[in-house]
Amino acid sequence: MSTTLDASRAELALLVLYLNKAEARDKICRAIQYGSKFLSNGEPGTAQNVDKSTSLARKVFRLFKFVNDLHALISPPAKGTPLPLILLGKSKNALLSTFLLLDQVVWLGRTGIYKNKERAELIGRISLFCWLGSSVCTTVIELSEIARLSASMKKLEKELKKTNKYQDERYATKLKQSNDRVLALVKASMDVVVAIGLLQLAPKKVTPRVTGGFGFVSSLISCYQLLPSSSKAKAP
Repeated sequence: MSTTLDASRAELALLVLYLNKAEARDKICRAIQYGSKFLSNGEPGTAQNVDKSTSLARKVFRLFKFVNDLHALISPPAKGTPLPLILLGKSKNALLSTFLLLDQVVWLGRTGIYKNKERAELIGRISLFCWLGSSVCTTVIELSEIARLSASMKKLEKELKKTNKYQDERYATKLKQSNDRVLALVKASMDVVVAIGLLQLAPKKVTPRVTGGFGFVSSLISCYQLLPSSSKAKAP
């Protein structure tokens, strides 16, 4: 009985740790937002109301979040990173920081504090283009990093020809990194589609339902990425 109670306490502690993250709550709200967008398909009704109200509520979680990417922008890159990847990474940070900063103006416009609606809408579109650009940069970065990891793993495989490579700690670490990169690549690619849908750059192909579906799956991936490491290990 005590063992079961201890296990329940440990699981609840992990849940509390997870929900204490503002980022985790934001991504849960994001899943609700895009799930509602998928259900509404752009049609008026309860689902669309949930989509709009959740979208507005999420902006509070992102107050001053642009500081994170601003800090990453001015921080030195990791040693051994190729110059093209450094430039792509800094471009991503600059675009994402700009998106989050401009998104605050959009929030002020929707709450009625900022009165110029036309300018607020224009700023909203500019912010979405910044997010689209950052998602494209992330996609290219993840593709490049996966290629670098793949080349490194092939070299390691040659060293470990006569042994079980999966028992080697170096190989296991690189394999986990590669899997994490693939998941990040899928998410970034989906976010590109979502941004295209929100900007209505291809309205016939990327409909509100497609935007909602891709955004919902992307949100679930984000929720998974934010899980505490011990609960990830228990995940099937």
